[in-house]
Amino acid sequence: MTSFRRLAAAGAVLAAMLPAAAPAADVTDLLHIAVLDGWQTDTGSHMAALRITLEDGWKTYWRMPGDSGIPPQFSWSGSDNLGAVQIHWPRPTVFDDGGVETIGYKGEFVLPVEVFPRDANAPIRLEGSASVGVCREVCVPVDQVFGGLLSATTAALPGDRVAIREALADRPDRVSGPKTVTCSVDPIADGLRLTVRIDVPDQGGRERVVFETGRPDLWISPTQSSRDGHILVASAELVPPEARPFAFDRSELRVTVLGATRAVEMRGCRGA
Repeated sequence: MTSFRRLAAAGAVLAAMLPAAAPAADVTDLLHIAVLDGWQTDTGSHMAALRITLEDGWKTYWRMPGDSGIPPQFSWSGSDNLGAVQIHWPRPTVFDDGGVETIGYKGEFVLPVEVFPRDANAPIRLEGSASVGVCREVCVPVDQVFGGLLSATTAALPGDRVAIREALADRPDRVSGPKTVTCSVDPIADGLRLTVRIDVPDQGGRERVVFETGRPDLWISPTQSSRDGHILVASAELVPPEARPFAFDRSELRVTVLGATRAVEMRGCRGA
């Protein structure tokens, strides 16, 4: 059963990424990335962003791509004076592609990145690459490089600052998971069934619940959810590579509820 599940999941990903026919243009023309300078924060980090522009009609994935697709991967290996990077994902859109739900962005969007330098008083050279999937009628993988200088003393363009602040404001609201989410974990033949009860207001339209467990090796089934008054109930099956029940760390759970007009994110849950 588990082998079938994993093969089916892998097949869905490959089907999403293999084009039926090659696009007329070079795939690198489908997506462009520019570095936006921002400002130095009170803690000494530098708030910057990537402006990602897709060709008309094309879309790309959020950090969790949905029922099919591959999450984007970023490398910062060419950077100077870089200690760490934290990505602040704005609220994505849920797309329905013939009954298959994917999560991502289309057109142009700004992806804030908080950069933690080794020396807060020195400029940061941000040089990296992105490996992403882009989709229209077909999906193709695209690798794109980007680069720019971030300076604590040079004023950023006002428009860039506004774009970064707007993207930060569009992130899902964050609330306490243990205060908001109760979860129960039940063993199944090849893993666990996770059921959560979330005490959050309706986020508008059809709500999509996304589970992230801190374990990228887990296969997570499409989430089933429904409203019980002001409580949103969601469940999914979690299957590890060893195909058996495992110890689940509730503190690592991240739950995101995506609605038509709003979104909310919680970390951790308490036992039911």
